[in-house]
Amino acid sequence: MKEAAGEANLTVITVILIGIVVAVAIPLITTMMTNTAKRSCCSNAGGNWANNTCKGITNWSTVWSDGKCN
Repeated sequence: MKEAAGEANLTVITVILIGIVVAVAIPLITTMMTNTAKRSCCSNAGGNWANNTCKGITNWSTVWSDGKCN
């Protein structure tokens, strides 16, 4: 019986650790995907992405709005 309880505790710890890893990874991945999309949109519009801004385009808000490339 003690072995079964130990295995159950280990399973709970594993599930909690997986949840923590997922909770940390999802925002990081979302941020990376958004930055990559902005960089790609800037390049496609003829600009240069540097310091988290699009250089060489006068009106970036018309190129990138509502979280997507127009």
